[in-house]
Amino acid sequence: MVDCEYCSESFDGDDAYLDHLADAHDGELGAIDRRRVEEHTGGGDGTALPVGPIVIGIVVVFAIGLTAYATQLSGGGGGSDTDLVGTTGAQPLSAVEADGVEASSLDGAGNSDRLAGVEQFPDRGTNHVEAGSAIDYQRVPPLSGTHYASTVDAGFYEATPLLGSLVHTLEHGAVVVYYDPDEISPEAKESLREFSSTHTGTWRSVVAVPNPNDDPRAPYVVTAWRHELTMDSYDAETIHAFLSEYLGRGPENPVR
Repeated sequence: MVDCEYCSESFDGDDAYLDHLADAHDGELGAIDRRRVEEHTGGGDGTALPVGPIVIGIVVVFAIGLTAYATQLSGGGGGSDTDLVGTTGAQPLSAVEADGVEASSLDGAGNSDRLAGVEQFPDRGTNHVEAGSAIDYQRVPPLSGTHYASTVDAGFYEATPLLGSLVHTLEHGAVVVYYDPDEISPEAKESLREFSSTHTGTWRSVVAVPNPNDDPRAPYVVTAWRHELTMDSYDAETIHAFLSEYLGRGPENPVR
């Protein structure tokens, strides 16, 4: 027998007891008894909250918030630092799908004929300074030297990220291509977007940014740690050769 906790009646089994609760004590039921009655009758009066979907929604919102927070911490867009030259808050354009040479696997070394114009410069060191410190680079774009702790994510940028972060990105093994915004062709822009969409690893990324100089040395200045190649006209095969030679081979953690 099952005794009713709300009155003095008794019942032969749970089904009869739950029917009684639904008929006689609907407005008196506690949370547990109400749930038992709703499960028994196959529904409810429509006032119960859908707990499952609410929990799922909370989890999704939390995950989105956590992802956004992690992105801010990564410093990928230049962070909130200041620099002698550079723009805070720079963000890359959306990635694109690459085909052709931009998506081709890299060679063990770059074609020597295409890289004949590469210049090598002295190592200016790897010293880190506090975010926001002014850095007086002797040569811009810089190829080594003092820099910030933050780095720049792979991508094509229409505003120049902080140079202090770009130098750290070179130390990670990146190739940074500086383009003249007044000279870049639509084909070059699309190709650089494809290269930067293909090579996104922490230690082997491609970053394309506007040249911060008012009078750039060339329409395209291709840089790696201590190395620079200038191009008067854009050539994707030459970019591929430069990547084959230098990408992923920075001093901090070579991966090729």
